Amino acid sequence: MSFLIRVQLPDSPGTLGAVATALGMAGADILSVDVVERGEGIAVDDLVVELPSGRLPDALITAAESVEGVEVDAVRPYAGVLDTHRELELVEEIAARPVSGLDLLAEGVPKIIRAGWSLVVARADHEVRRLAASTAAPEAPLRDLPWLPLERATVLDSEDTWIPDTWKELGTELAATPLGKPDRALLVGRPGGPMFRAAEVARLAHLAGIVAVVLDS
Repeated sequence: MSFLIRVQLPDSPGTLGAVATALGMAGADILSVDVVERGEGIAVDDLVVELPSGRLPDALITAAESVEGVEVDAVRPYAGVLDTHRELELVEEIAARPVSGLDLLAEGVPKIIRAGWSLVVARADHEVRRLAASTAAPEAPLRDLPWLPLERATVLDSEDTWIPDTWKELGTELAATPLGKPDRALLVGRPGGPMFRAAEVARLAHLAGIVAVVLDS
């Protein structure tokens, strides 16, 4: 079974290699590594690993944190394809098929930023509308989005009152960014965490901004 493990580690030569060695000794096969954030001597990396049947994911935490200075932010099952460099391909696909642009965006974003699902939502006449949704997006109705209109990309409070109980039960972390106008937004959910970091939110905002220009041109 595949897992996504997010680690904070000293940004120094050999540390990531030591983590990889420790995970390998625990029986994990590393499929990919992606740098999420880097600065002030600390790196945040996402590793997708494969564990043999019967091995518990707790073994990943124990192994990674056996390396000095390493902290595990989160471990969660991962069934997607790590596709963190697909922004350009997605924008080109949307430009070629603008009528389906919102659907393509909603389906493509989770693969790019390692999220569980995404929705394109809007507020019109005091009603919440779902304009597009990824395949894995929850079907729970959204009766209110008090953060709309939205002026800039942000991490949302995962315990706020507007959030459906089923999302809270799954520990869903949320981020949103305007999509061309303040009353339309791209909402992204990551059940089980980890929290969205500043670099990920900035990446989401950048992508949404480009797509909005493409769709409105």
